[in-house]
Amino acid sequence: MTTTLSGKVAIVTGAAGRLGRAAALLMADRGARVLCVDRAPEVIDTVGLLAARGGQADAVQTDCATEKGVAAMVDQAVRDFGRLDILHANAGILGPFTPSFDEGAEDFAEILRVNLIGPWLAIRAAVPRMAPGGAIVVTSSVAGLRSGAGGVAYSASKAGLINLVQTTAQLLAGTGIRINAVAPGLVETGMTQALFDAARSRGREARIGQLNPARRAGEPAEIAEAVAFLASDAASYISGQVLVVDGGLSSSLPVAPRPAGI
Repeated sequence: MTTTLSGKVAIVTGAAGRLGRAAALLMADRGARVLCVDRAPEVIDTVGLLAARGGQADAVQTDCATEKGVAAMVDQAVRDFGRLDILHANAGILGPFTPSFDEGAEDFAEILRVNLIGPWLAIRAAVPRMAPGGAIVVTSSVAGLRSGAGGVAYSASKAGLINLVQTTAQLLAGTGIRINAVAPGLVETGMTQALFDAARSRGREARIGQLNPARRAGEPAEIAEAVAFLASDAASYISGQVLVVDGGLSSSLPVAPRPAGI
């Protein structure tokens, strides 16, 4: 089996952000033709970056957490490239980072709409159009594994995605289509930028990622590697799983870190 994506067509949602852009770039580098989707106009910039590297790409600027939006992106992928092999349901929003009872019902519902209902709508629209051997990769988070990595609504939405992957894997039994999730840890993105900026402004940049055995934050390209692997034929016997990419953060309950041998 190989990690090449040559000949495959991929849809990447949330492609204007750093995680989505990194995944789109890597999949294009490995031979996929990529439809980049986001409601932000910067999705056009992502297509420009892919084209500058010799990739084949197009863009759809739409809300991919609506039935109209997901139908449009799937239709365009098939129209532009003739097939659909990969869906990377990556679009998401953060909301308040600190857990609190102050999250309003409308804000809570909007986070669930974008982060959880949106991927389900995308999956439902894409599956009937996917070629045999297709792959779906959803972006969850370590916040979906346990508390301590995000607000209540965000964490609940990411936990819901993990179960969505598991239950959908069963729905896809016998179709030849796989579905998995990646669960990033601390990565510098548009959603986490304020945390990184605050640490730097206080002279605490060296403490970013200090709770990880890796002792650093992750890079979008490192998450993209996991996404591209799960989308490739090299992961042909993996479905219904969550690949955690967090520098080891979730491998332990909270303890005071000590150097090895002490």
